[in-house]
Amino acid sequence: MTETKSNNSLKVIAGLLGVVLLGTIIYTVSLYQDKKKTTTALKQEKDLVVEDLNSLKSEYDKAILESNATNEELVAARDRIAKYIDSVQTMKADIASLSRYRRQVSQLKAEREELLKQVDSLTTSNTLLAMQRDSTFVELEKQTVFNDSLVVQNTQLADAVERGSALNLSDFKIDAVKERSSGRLVSTQRAKATDKFKVCFTVADNAIAQAGDREFFIEVLDPQGNVVGDGMTASTEEGASVSYTKGTSFYYENNSLDVCDYINKPASEFQKGNYMVNVYDDGLKLLGTSKFTLK
Repeated sequence: MTETKSNNSLKVIAGLLGVVLLGTIIYTVSLYQDKKKTTTALKQEKDLVVEDLNSLKSEYDKAILESNATNEELVAARDRIAKYIDSVQTMKADIASLSRYRRQVSQLKAEREELLKQVDSLTTSNTLLAMQRDSTFVELEKQTVFNDSLVVQNTQLADAVERGSALNLSDFKIDAVKERSSGRLVSTQRAKATDKFKVCFTVADNAIAQAGDREFFIEVLDPQGNVVGDGMTASTEEGASVSYTKGTSFYYENNSLDVCDYINKPASEFQKGNYMVNVYDDGLKLLGTSKFTLK
């Protein structure tokens, strides 16, 4: 009877231990599953924080690329977010830390909105400035074209005035002369009898020409094409030059003027043949040419 009671007691104790063990197992499994769920939830929350931070960083990257000039505030904000991403990725996730970063993400979003508004305002201002600059540039281009046109017109006008003010010959005559003992000069066509060449020309009237002292250059070429006389040379600043026999000076007062000068014979006699006489103004412009023959 006593042995039966002992067996029953053992069975009861074993049953209780079984129940306790089963409860422990169930509790342990429950704790593990809760921890696993919590870890999974924390990881998901951590991934969401990183995703939000990456999204913010991408928006800053885009804003920086679209900005015409480097915006230091945008770059600093972008770099700060990159550091937050590194911190979140390497930290051991817990509710307190993730909550803190969640609040930080909200603050960063608000900061982003404010910075982007400033960037938009600056972009708008820069666009207006660029438009004003382009408009000013167009006006300057127009003014430059207008000024260039005026320069061309003034140059053309100056050229026209210069051409119009140039002196010209209305008459040009050459005569070979012999000097009598009385001093009287008579015309001749014989080379041996010729003592001088008489060169006469008439300077036409010109109302816009500058009055004052003038010098023309007389070039006499012998039958061989050589310059009669010492062969002096006149030159211009532009590099033009001409050899001449004699320079003749006169005072011009805008009215028609007759000018005569003489070319003395060289040491030897004048040669027989064809002669050419050219008259140049002080700018070495050829004003007239005449030919004659000595027999």
